[in-house]
Amino acid sequence: MGALFSRSRFRAIAGMDDFTSVAIDVGRTSVFVRTAGSGRPVLLLHGFPQTHLMWRAVAPVLARDFTVVCADLRGYGASGCPPSASDHSPYSKREMAKDLFAAMQRLGHSRFAVVGHDRGGRVAYRMALDSPEHIDRLAVLDIVPTEVAWQCANDQFAVAYWPWSFLAQNAPLPERLLTAEADAVVNDAFDQWGSPGTVFSADVRAAYVAALRDPEHAHAICEEYRAAATIDREHDRADQDARRRIVCPLLVLWSARGPLSSWYDKSSGPLGVWRQWATDARGHSIDAGHFFPEEAHAETTSALREFLA
Repeated sequence: MGALFSRSRFRAIAGMDDFTSVAIDVGRTSVFVRTAGSGRPVLLLHGFPQTHLMWRAVAPVLARDFTVVCADLRGYGASGCPPSASDHSPYSKREMAKDLFAAMQRLGHSRFAVVGHDRGGRVAYRMALDSPEHIDRLAVLDIVPTEVAWQCANDQFAVAYWPWSFLAQNAPLPERLLTAEADAVVNDAFDQWGSPGTVFSADVRAAYVAALRDPEHAHAICEEYRAAATIDREHDRADQDARRRIVCPLLVLWSARGPLSSWYDKSSGPLGVWRQWATDARGHSIDAGHFFPEEAHAETTSALREFLA
């Protein structure tokens, strides 16, 4: 599991010297985590095209008050890439959530808070819906529910959120793009999605590129996007039909410079959307681009500490 990201590279990039690194066997695959701190447990989940390294400035501060676990999602970073299926179900957010529940149990955490940005946010809210007894707080960063995003998709969505449609195409076209042009994909995201490109050092970009260049991980990531276009929507619709809601406190943070503020619920933005899915939702925008946990890490950390306290 150390082939993609060596311990020395973690130290050079993230300064997370006090974090313990471990690959946890969860039966179906392995989950790579870095953990530090003490107190109530908090699981941090990353988005695309990142890995757990996106929390490099946030996690050490949270670890002063909490036991922090930063995980690579199934198929991302240094976590495993189990075989998929014709319905893409092994890469549904439900199955990815099961990996993380198992990993947290192995670490001794049966009930915990979860914070997810982008793709990680989709896994995080699935955890809260499927197993509310294990999640005591939930924070979702710069997302609306997957089915809502697809229901409201239009020409703006297709252009701005191109990974949703492109990476969901049949194999092997998107896989070939990711492996052959991983640096172009990473650079486009970091330079075009609202956050200044200077936020991401050359070493950080190289670490993210390394994961996408691996054929197994590229395929797994595309399968995750295919699941988001199919089976994840089915799961969301089933929740809506059953009137199932997120019952733990929910924090919604989003980019003030991104499309969520103007695309969804003109009166209250994404918070209005999430209030239809949760019994206790609060939140606000962050004056930064999509990658605000890296760009505006102090403001992000402050909001999370206040919510998690």
